[in-house]
Amino acid sequence: MAKKYLLAFLVSMVPLIELRGGVPYAVLMGLDYWTALIVCVIGNMLPVPIIYFFARKVLLWGCDKKYIGKFFTFCIEKGEKGGRKLKKRAGRGGLFIALLLFVGIPLPGTGAWTGTLAASFLNMGIKSTTLAVSLGVILAGIIMGVVSMTGVHVFGL
Repeated sequence: MAKKYLLAFLVSMVPLIELRGGVPYAVLMGLDYWTALIVCVIGNMLPVPIIYFFARKVLLWGCDKKYIGKFFTFCIEKGEKGGRKLKKRAGRGGLFIALLLFVGIPLPGTGAWTGTLAASFLNMGIKSTTLAVSLGVILAGIIMGVVSMTGVHVFGL
């Protein structure tokens, strides 16, 4: 049982998959939803401070390197695009809510990693970024849990 929770935790830490993969995995494995949600949220949030403080610096350092330059440039462009999208949707003073919804609505290209990177490009501040991303991750976890449990009950998985 602990092995399944550990796998859900680790899946939730993976970029692009994040908790959008960890919660469905936990539901499909028959784990307790609320415990699995807590485990997945912690797994998804663990990299946030590291991303906020170091990702942009590492990406800027590596964008002109021979083998990793294209990927790093892609990541910078994705972070800047996410930042522009957040600013556009936020209007005046709504950046916190925009970040929360950007992270919380489980769509491709959104999530804690991208949201944190975008917030770092916008110099949002670690406290407000962490709070907005945390609430967004919880919202995404609840949405993914409902969708996953509905799928399990409808399709009998």
